[in-house]
Amino acid sequence: MSRTSRRQFMQGAAAAGFGVWVATRPNPSLAQTKDKSPNERVQAASIGVGGKGDGDSDQIAELADLVAICDVDDDTLAVKAKRHPKAKKYNDFRKMLEEMGDKIDAVTVSIPDHMHAPAAMMALKMGKHVYCQKPMTHDIYEARRLREVAKEKGVSTQMGNQGTAENGLRRGVELVQAGVIGPGKEVHIWTNRPIWPQAPKVTSRPPPSEAPKNLHWDLWLGTAPERPYAKYEDGKGAYHTFNWRGWWDFGTGALGDMACHTANLPNMALKLKYPDSIKGESGELNPETYPAWAHVLYKFPARGDMPAVDVHWYEGRNGNNRVLPHEDILAKLPKEQRRGGGRGGPQDVAASASLMIGEKGWLYSANDYGANWVLLPEEKYKGEKFENVPQSLPRNGHGDKGMKEEWVAAMKGGPKAMSNFEYSGPLTEWVVMGDVAIRVPHQELKWDGENLKFDNNEANKWLKREYRKGWEL
Repeated sequence: MSRTSRRQFMQGAAAAGFGVWVATRPNPSLAQTKDKSPNERVQAASIGVGGKGDGDSDQIAELADLVAICDVDDDTLAVKAKRHPKAKKYNDFRKMLEEMGDKIDAVTVSIPDHMHAPAAMMALKMGKHVYCQKPMTHDIYEARRLREVAKEKGVSTQMGNQGTAENGLRRGVELVQAGVIGPGKEVHIWTNRPIWPQAPKVTSRPPPSEAPKNLHWDLWLGTAPERPYAKYEDGKGAYHTFNWRGWWDFGTGALGDMACHTANLPNMALKLKYPDSIKGESGELNPETYPAWAHVLYKFPARGDMPAVDVHWYEGRNGNNRVLPHEDILAKLPKEQRRGGGRGGPQDVAASASLMIGEKGWLYSANDYGANWVLLPEEKYKGEKFENVPQSLPRNGHGDKGMKEEWVAAMKGGPKAMSNFEYSGPLTEWVVMGDVAIRVPHQELKWDGENLKFDNNEANKWLKREYRKGWEL
């Protein structure tokens, strides 16, 4: 961090009652950095260096020494190697960690959802600090286990939902927890996803075809059941590189793609953890791809002095119309917050948004990351600066790179990164739990969070996948 931003970060941490990174005080509990001074460079490796991994690996290389890079695509790996020639190249993260384990302190994981857990878990069990892209895992069970092992190992962790670093989100959390909108009654979160092929256009696998020579297909499949490579008629891969998000075996659909962002502000502000029950409805289901649209209702119990709250998730399109909250709710949103200049129709709203409804007012964010928001009704809150609400969370404001800055600072004795696995694990659990509600629709599924099980055997089948041999967690 710059000298100014470090000073701001430390002041914020002190205000929040967190530990502060003192330059002469490394944290002895962190396994891989306990013998390093805070000025020493962390030795890092990146698993996945294309797509989101491109930025993640470059950002960590600014804060640490990037000593190893791993990707199943030789072409992607070659491009990254030109930028970081000192980093040793690998296609298989298992081999990388086995060969370079004593030379690596920290690992970034930026690969398809179904492979997050095995890569992160192997690194955690070796005592490495882990930065894992959202959603933390594909399955509920995996999120619980990563959280448990990270705590056991005492390492620094962070999930890549970059809105957590936004000062606007952190201020929104402070205001809600100070009672500015009153006790929370309900939450509505929506997205225009999917933006990749899935039902109703794609409901079965395309014909098999030969995998590109640069792609190590078996390594890409990883935990998932074996299937041949395939591509669409336009020549684009049906799974690799981006379209995997719409397939049950690989992605987590619109929920996994966006809810760790859009649900983050209400999750933190309302201190959500385990819902009591969930219930889903969706378009026509098929065994291969996510449905065209879905609505999931989560019922969260009272938490301390916070009352029970209903959380609604909406995704996709039912016919030509996006699936959104009831028109009575949408009609109360400010016109300037609507897309297309505020023409006023119920479909003319932000593509991605969250809305917290309290007994006194609403907090509405038409921003993927919860970074910007407005208090409603506007006439009630206009001009109010809430100077009486103190800052209780440290400030960052550096976006995606700021997430890595906090993660590295935590390795060296600073406060825990804000989206550490103790926080992001439960968030991931209830996010991907929504996909179970979609698979078992129109039934209220009671959830026992402490014991990690539903009251429904069909739902319990989807807690944990069957791992392909050689890729067990």
